Amino acid sequence: MQFSCMECDVLYKVMSVFIVCVHENVEVNFKEEIEVKEEPINIKSVEINIAKDIVIYDEQIPFLGESHLVKHELTHTEEKFYQCSICDKTFSENCILIKHEIVHLKEKPYKCSPCDKTFTCKSSLVTHQIVHTGEKPYQCSQCDKAFSQNSHLISHQRTHTGEKPYQCSQCDKTFSLKHELIQHQTTHTGEKPYQCSQCDKTFLWKSHLISYQRTHTGEKLYQCSQCDKTFSKKSNFRSQQRTHTGENPYQCSQCDKSFSQNGYLISHHRTHTGEKPYQCSQCDKAFSHKPGLIQHQRTHTRERPYQCSQCDKDFTQNGHLISHQRTHTWEKPYQ
Repeated sequence: MQFSCMECDVLYKVMSVFIVCVHENVEVNFKEEIEVKEEPINIKSVEINIAKDIVIYDEQIPFLGESHLVKHELTHTEEKFYQCSICDKTFSENCILIKHEIVHLKEKPYKCSPCDKTFTCKSSLVTHQIVHTGEKPYQCSQCDKAFSQNSHLISHQRTHTGEKPYQCSQCDKTFSLKHELIQHQTTHTGEKPYQCSQCDKTFLWKSHLISYQRTHTGEKLYQCSQCDKTFSKKSNFRSQQRTHTGENPYQCSQCDKSFSQNGYLISHHRTHTGEKPYQCSQCDKAFSHKPGLIQHQRTHTRERPYQCSQCDKDFTQNGHLISHQRTHTWEKPYQ
């Protein structure tokens, strides 16, 4: 039997508890196996006897055990008995405090045996180990895709439903993924907390900083198994693999077109909506794609970053440079 808390939507199962329901002044007794005497029964109050402690609620809120009830009540009362000795944070459970203190100690006691990665939480280790096994237990019910984590499946399912649960508090834009919302919010705040130690570039995400730092070191961790190409970014590696498989997992909801990268899909959507989010700061022109804005801005700055290695000519676009270089090589690729 299941009940939900009167202050939230959390569901809990009842096992081996004695419940007394008062329905229109008629007492109905339940014990373990429930037999509903009248349908529907509108429970006005519930009395639960667990470990000789009587707990009475105005709605239906039984729990699996007394400890579960106590833990759940703390989420409403905000009583936090366990305090971190290093900072002022307090927690409702000792196990959460222990996990938090590891953040200060920078201790990572859980080590992956196939590789050298370490983790602060056992759950993070378990999640990581799926990378080595290749196991994908979470399968989409609407297509053939499967995922190693449930959260990834939930995010993917929004591509079918079109759900966008994350809304910006400063404008009306909504997003299907939390990281998309966080990234959008920087357009309001301009915050980029992660700075490269070798140059002045800053980044919103630590992962982006780590990827960028490889442009200094020249490190390329990701190698294609079907060709000799190597990549410094995992996203570029995955995109390149789709050139072998022909996979286009990102499908437009308004037409039949599909794309190998989510960024291409987002750009394509603007052909339907007419949205032009990239506006020039020096004139009124706006563009649907960021490269279009960058290219346009060179008409103001007179910047010509693409220079020919065989003569003094330079160009505003890489495509123009490639076309020019054929005047030196005499290449004629169009037959």
